[in-house]
Amino acid sequence: MSETGYVRIETDGVPVKAWVRGVPFDPKAEAQLKNVARLPFVFRWIAAMPDVHWGLGATVGSVIPTKGAIVPAAVGVDIGCGMAAVRTTLGASDLPESLRDVRAAIEQAVPHGRTDDGGRNDRGAWAVPPPGVLEAWGRLEPGYKHLAAEYPKLRRNAPPERQLGTLGTGNHFIEVCLDESERVWFLLHSGSRGIGNRIGTFFIERAKEELRKLGVEPPDRDLAWLREGTKSFDAYVAAVGWAQDYARTNRQAMMQAVVKAVAGARGIPPFTLTDEAVNCHHNYVARETHFGEELLVTRKGAVRAGLGELGLIPGSMGARSYVVRGKGNPESFMSCSHGAGRALSRTEAKRRFTLADHAAATAGVECRKDADVIDETPAAYKPIEAVMAAQADLVEIVHSLRQVVCVKG
Repeated sequence: MSETGYVRIETDGVPVKAWVRGVPFDPKAEAQLKNVARLPFVFRWIAAMPDVHWGLGATVGSVIPTKGAIVPAAVGVDIGCGMAAVRTTLGASDLPESLRDVRAAIEQAVPHGRTDDGGRNDRGAWAVPPPGVLEAWGRLEPGYKHLAAEYPKLRRNAPPERQLGTLGTGNHFIEVCLDESERVWFLLHSGSRGIGNRIGTFFIERAKEELRKLGVEPPDRDLAWLREGTKSFDAYVAAVGWAQDYARTNRQAMMQAVVKAVAGARGIPPFTLTDEAVNCHHNYVARETHFGEELLVTRKGAVRAGLGELGLIPGSMGARSYVVRGKGNPESFMSCSHGAGRALSRTEAKRRFTLADHAAATAGVECRKDADVIDETPAAYKPIEAVMAAQADLVEIVHSLRQVVCVKG
């Protein structure tokens, strides 16, 4: 192994530094990274994390530093998606033998999934948001009203307050976990829900439209960018910042609901939370200084891993997750992976695995074991242990978490 933890890939633009030693690396993802590397405003190089895989426009598991422009599709449509975790004073011995009631209590407390095509009767949203959610929305509402007044299309579909404090679908989850010392943690994964999707989609199309007017053809039409100094750029920065705040607030609201739900579940003794807590984005853009330059750093499926900063790297429904501490590696622009990363598409996972395969892979976990979650089965993801080994120079492991309850949308 070389002195560096990454493989350097030369391109027609800037190079790619990819932390992919010992993990699957899809040629489609590599080709997509090379496309992004051709953008004229990328600074020095792109960093690819070990969970890297193909995404819309830009690769999931990539860190894209830019000067003077932002690619909305690189941030994506689940703006501010990320993780939250808290440690409790509970131990494994405090948990009842059957965790079915704990799972049911969480599922009742936090709306999840999606029905009615996201309409009025969507079970994944609040019919009437509870007081705590409305209080949190009160802090977000002024920013939303300003955005919606400027761009009325953002008002379509469910009002954002009805989805605040809700889980969503896909790979979003809520878990009860045990760490290496058999202490109980709550862990969850979600983002900015429908409003983040609308903001992302709107500005991706706006970027395409503006480049068409300029007669500029990007390497991939989904890599259209917004130029700093334009009205659209400023509007997007404001909108994405608001959506990231919404996403963080969403996770906080859900965590409060999870704590209350578990505390009221049958067989759970009184407990409190410790001061060990993390709430981090892994789909976002931020202004940061690297190598003496102020940059716009887009992390599409990557977590900031500055020196001493805590982050969360989940595995899958049947694999461990990790609380990590960043090493501040400048080569990755102080970043690490955001999870295990998909090894198979959702369609291929559904084709390849059976319910029996999924039940075996999630043995010992109180979770859904039906056909609607086959695409999230552990074997659809890269081995998390290999992913962690590939980024040993980016983070150190603080806690190793294994789930005993998993709620999926």
